[in-house]
Amino acid sequence: MVRELMHDPIFLARKSEIATKEDLSTAQDLLDTLAFHKDGCVGMAANMIGVTKRIIVFDNEGTYMTMLNPEILKAEGEYEAQEGCLSLLGGPRKCRRYRKIKVQYQNLQMQERIKTFTGWTAQIIQHEIDHCNGVLI
Repeated sequence: MVRELMHDPIFLARKSEIATKEDLSTAQDLLDTLAFHKDGCVGMAANMIGVTKRIIVFDNEGTYMTMLNPEILKAEGEYEAQEGCLSLLGGPRKCRRYRKIKVQYQNLQMQERIKTFTGWTAQIIQHEIDHCNGVLI
């Protein structure tokens, strides 16, 4: 189900809680909402639809991917980027990102995974994990 976007910066600045198997319907709503906004959005975190759970979805080189409870284990190649966000008013803002990240997460079957991402996909993931941590760009 496509959900309404959250724009309240006080709500968005709250840290998200651990996601469990009971939150899988939220993950599907998040995917549906991302697909609905595909023309202007490449990733979303659950708090962007009003749910404070550690769930992110993003475009992984043409295929949507879902991560529950993502954590960055390692980051390399710091650079300065400019990013926008559907939840925040105004134009792009400066932020620091890393070219290569190693992420630990759970898939939709609640299985632990570790994967390395680079480039644009790594930047998207970092933005969404920031949302989970209550960090606004």
